[in-house]
Amino acid sequence: MEWRDEGIILGTRKHGETSAILEVMTRVHGRHLGLVRGGRSRKQQPVLQPGNRVDLLWRARLDEHLGTFQVEAIEMNAARLMDSAVAVYGLQTMAAHLRLLPERDAHGGLYETLAVMIAHLDDADAAGELVARFELLVLDELGFGLDLSQCAATGTRQDLAYVSPKSGRAVSRAAGAPWRDKMLALPAFLQRGSGLRADPAAIEDAFRLTGFFLTRHVYEPRGIEPPGARAGFLAALRKHHSPGHESGKASAAETAGETTR
Repeated sequence: MEWRDEGIILGTRKHGETSAILEVMTRVHGRHLGLVRGGRSRKQQPVLQPGNRVDLLWRARLDEHLGTFQVEAIEMNAARLMDSAVAVYGLQTMAAHLRLLPERDAHGGLYETLAVMIAHLDDADAAGELVARFELLVLDELGFGLDLSQCAATGTRQDLAYVSPKSGRAVSRAAGAPWRDKMLALPAFLQRGSGLRADPAAIEDAFRLTGFFLTRHVYEPRGIEPPGARAGFLAALRKHHSPGHESGKASAAETAGETTR
């Protein structure tokens, strides 16, 4: 068995004395693992870093085997991303979300979105919006997509302000007013075609919204906890948006050991 594809590295872990098991999100073959012989060498280590885009040749005797990867760099993003705590935690959060999907299932839309996001993830002012939209896309790919296009009660597409926690559908400000204390806020920037940017309060509302449905439909039914990287990402965003804060670099403590699963 053999195929060639393009992928984005999500993480690695040691295997034996010299090799590594590589986890990638590929364009055609979904999230996939494979053994890289000599993957811990000085030559290979800079390539096998999360966020790098690579060309992959996978070989195995049988399709269900782990197989081996031959890896060549296409785009070296890791060094740029590692300079930002927001970017490091953002990438780890998206990798954790991708692990919710079945291994080797193709999700071309998620791959393309991930590639676009990595190009901008070190822009902390944009990263919150990007990752929140990515979480909506993951919910959709898992079969739990939210309908934010029109009001569930009236059908209007104007002044959508809430999301029903029961149905996952948008509700207009007027229709939802009597139950606003029980509704989830719908940040305007999440509405398709709005062209609006998000302030810190809108970012918090967005992650409260996606977090509610991820917990209900994914974490609780599977008996798992939300990824710790998600909390780290939100904390890094809050620090970035705090008064007088200057964007700094991710500390060694923040990044050490977090390139593995």
